[in-house]
Formats: sequence, C-alpha cells, structure tokens
Amino acid sequence: MGYQGIFPAEKLWITGLLRDTFFRVEGLEFWGNISLLKAGIVYSDAITTVSPTYARQIQGNGFGMGMEGVLHHRKAYLHGILNGMDYKIWNPATDSHLTSKYSPRKLAGKNLCKESLIKEMNLNQSLIQKPLLGMISRLDSQKGVDLLVKILDDILSLDVGLVLLGAGNTSMQRALSKIAEKNPGRVGITIGFDEPLAHRIMAGTDMFLIPSRYEPCGLTQMYALKYGTIPIVRATGGLQDTITPFNPQTGRGNGFTFTDYKPKAFFASILKAVDLYHNTASWKKLQNNAMREDYSWDRSARSYLDLYHSILKTG
Repeated sequence: MGYQGIFPAEKLWITGLLRDTFFRVEGLEFWGNISLLKAGIVYSDAITTVSPTYARQIQGNGFGMGMEGVLHHRKAYLHGILNGMDYKIWNPATDSHLTSKYSPRKLAGKNLCKESLIKEMNLNQSLIQKPLLGMISRLDSQKGVDLLVKILDDILSLDVGLVLLGAGNTSMQRALSKIAEKNPGRVGITIGFDEPLAHRIMAGTDMFLIPSRYEPCGLTQMYALKYGTIPIVRATGGLQDTITPFNPQTGRGNGFTFTDYKPKAFFASILKAVDLYHNTASWKKLQNNAMREDYSWDRSARSYLDLYHSILKTG
C-alpha cells in the first residue's frame, strides 16, 4: 500500500497539532537551547519577583539577562512583591546579641550599643560623639564596594568612623585592610562573617551603607531601619522601594539615596547624612521614622495572598 494523501479533517487535525507544538517549543526555546525558566515565564498565570522596581528593571537591558524581551511581553502578569524580614530575629528590643536593648521610645540603649561596639573594634572613644558608619556585605562590585574603596579617604576626612564586616573579592579585601591599617582607631574591619557581630554593628552604628550596583530586594536596609541605623543606599531595586529620602522641612522620609553609580554621587549622599546627624532634633525624627517602618513577612504574605486569590477568580 502506498501513501494516498490526507483527508480534509485529518489536515485540520495535523495543522492544529503542529501549531500547538510550535507554540510549546517556542516557549521552551532559548538561543538554540531549552530554558525551563523561559517556559515558566511564558506559561505561568502570574510571575513574581522580590520588589516592584526590580520587576520593572528586569524588563530592560542589563537586568533581564536575556529574558527581558519575554518578561516585557508578559509584563501584565509580572508582579513585584517585596521580601520581608523576621522581627523575631532582627529587633533591638529583644536582640540577645546586644549589650543593651532599645526601642523607639527608649533609645538610650542604642548609645550603649555604640559605646560597646567602639570598644570591641578598638576604635577611638571620641567616636561616641561622632557619626559611626557601618557596612555588612559581600565584598564585591555588585554590592558597590568598589565605590566605597574609591571614596573612603574622603569619607574619613569628615571626621567619622567606619565598621565593616564581610568577605569576597581578594583585591577589595586587601584595599580595605590597607586603609584600616593607615587609620587605626577610625576604621574597624573584620574579614569573614560573624552573625552576632553583624547584630552588634547594626545596633552600634549610626548610618548603614548599601551602595549596590543592583539589588533585587535587599534585607539589610530593612534591618537597619528597625535598629534606627539610617540607610544610605543607591536607588535601585528593592532599595528604591524601601528607602525614601528624608526631608528636614516636612519631617518625612527614612534615609538617604543616590542614583548615579558614581563615587561622587555616593559621597554626596554620605555628606548630606553626616550634616543632618549634627542636627539632633531632625536626626531623632529620622530615627523614629525609620524604626516605625513595617517590613514584616506578614505584610509580604498579604500581598501574595491577594495575588493568589486574584488568579483563582480569573482562572
């Protein structure tokens, strides 16, 4: 028996099958390979990421990592929901790692934590009356450590101290360690990671540096807010969504931000924060704003539940 052709009904069925197969393959194909991530983006009822700003950023060059086109095509289904933090672990009112506990109504304990940290890091006691900056980070250009290295001498010229905890890029570790050796009593650096020390840095410093090149969400700025340690951040990803520049005239805002990924912009933001530190009333208002923010998982969970319920209704 030879092949005799296809009946019209069979033609329709095969055409439909081929069309369906094409669309399924197209959803999997990624530059000649198969991508399950792309398939998930294409076929999901909803796509979530960890902050609203990052959800917008990944639709463009530089953040989408080759997926920006499909993410932009599916933007109606893309939702940015901020991560949350655990206030049972990160809370100065209950933190067992601290010398003294404190809260927005009882801030005296924060000064005691600062005194204790200065002693622990072998810094000059005179820093108790001056701004003490902190940073806890992976030492990497993604985290903006290259910016810090470039302006650290300028920062120290402001008569401030710095405490840093982290590990990562070897050349950055060496550069920071050399600066610490040149400035004994002003700079305290611990290479590695020590969770109890991370809590004490969060409580004992006045300002917290997060100059990230990019940051999908970020958690340390949320910790810093709770501890009344004012974040100085680059306005990207979740940092932009959680930190609002403080306005001394209105008394609104919870930190300091800069936009351009340049040493000059980062330094200008630090200078602004240091100037405000010396205005006691404004600084206390800023600390109060920061400590009363709510970035708990309860807040995030409600947003996820609302999204899931909306999918069920439309599905």
